[in-house]
Amino acid sequence: MVIASIDLKDGQVVQLKNGKELMLKRDDADKLIADFNKYGEVAVIDLDAALGHTDGKGNTVNTPLLKSLLRKGNVRTGGGVRSVKRARELISLGAEKVIIGSSAWNADAKSGDDILNTAFLEELAAAIGKQRIIISVDAINGKIAVKGWTEALDIPLIEGAKAAEKYCSELLFTCVEKEGCMQGTDMKAVEELRKAVDCRVVAAGGVSSVEEIEQLEKLHCDVQLGMALYTGKVSLKDAFIACLDWKKTEGMVPVIAQDVHGSVLMMGFANKEAFEKTFATGKLTFWSRTRNVLWTKGEHSGHYLEVVKLRADCDRDTILATVIPHGGVCHTGSWSCFTSEPDEPSTLERLYGIISERFANPRPGSYTATLNDKRVREKVEEESEELCEAEGKDEVIWEAADLLYFVSVLMYKEGVTWQDVYNELDRRHKEK
Repeated sequence: MVIASIDLKDGQVVQLKNGKELMLKRDDADKLIADFNKYGEVAVIDLDAALGHTDGKGNTVNTPLLKSLLRKGNVRTGGGVRSVKRARELISLGAEKVIIGSSAWNADAKSGDDILNTAFLEELAAAIGKQRIIISVDAINGKIAVKGWTEALDIPLIEGAKAAEKYCSELLFTCVEKEGCMQGTDMKAVEELRKAVDCRVVAAGGVSSVEEIEQLEKLHCDVQLGMALYTGKVSLKDAFIACLDWKKTEGMVPVIAQDVHGSVLMMGFANKEAFEKTFATGKLTFWSRTRNVLWTKGEHSGHYLEVVKLRADCDRDTILATVIPHGGVCHTGSWSCFTSEPDEPSTLERLYGIISERFANPRPGSYTATLNDKRVREKVEEESEELCEAEGKDEVIWEAADLLYFVSVLMYKEGVTWQDVYNELDRRHKEK
């Protein structure tokens, strides 16, 4: 599958040729990640950090933008990650994985020596886990490249890769000579690398066609793509569809739909035409095997599924679609095809949504709409005290429900969502 790349330099999104020559720049990072994340993981790279253009705290001009992007998708990030503390911080801020480049290597090593910075990598793996670590095996003329690709070590690519995979879940290989040139990658080097290691391999540098992406997929390699996306030479939609295992699924890929909170709603099948329409309309579309027709969920009832993102499983033969349901999903009228309940289950997010609607469209007699800033704070204090004084399970449940309602109102008035709170709890958990 394709991992779209957002490279940051001087506070903007850029694409460089051979890691040096500026080919394009733009300032719509938020729009890019919203689009890219529909199709797969996104790599956000701080090029200034990779080049060592940091302040005393390790930050660059890109840091505020980088931090804002880390929770806007399934993000991996890299560029100048030189300490365990920095890696932990990035994970706590929302990065799913960190990419380690120059810091992984012993800059003074030669082939046959202790080529890795093993002390650092062992400490890093203990701190954040091997599954969250990606090691860059970027190469210039077959030798490991470091320091923003400005230097090449006397370490052959394959030797370095074999040593590095002990400390990571995947390797990111960039053929520096091909980077940004859109003339194809070094397929022979990728094949040799794939045969040499067992971990996940992501290829980058020069990939410029869907056909090449398909070829790499058959080698069981993913692709990190930049220039070809920005210039329109490759469509993420086309790449996504091409990478699915159509032979194994006999042209029909199972699609599981879940809401943004993880509740499973339904399951159906999609062919290439169905995926094309899903991406074109933003509404989840299937192929009916009984009627032999294309159908978009909700085309008659109006209860459609708004697509947030699609993810292929590791075998590329099943899709998990994260959606926002507009009305009940099942043809029986139930909220989900796996329950008889007619309504969406109660969650903090649902409560927050109801509160938001009450303020946006106040109904006559709506208590929620009467709550001003002063009154809602008074109620939070009052309900907190009542919860502390509650006795027995039933009383605690009752008072906790009251408190959560008023806390949700206060949060809404301050522009804070429950996801913001979850993110902070996640940050604290991963910081420890």
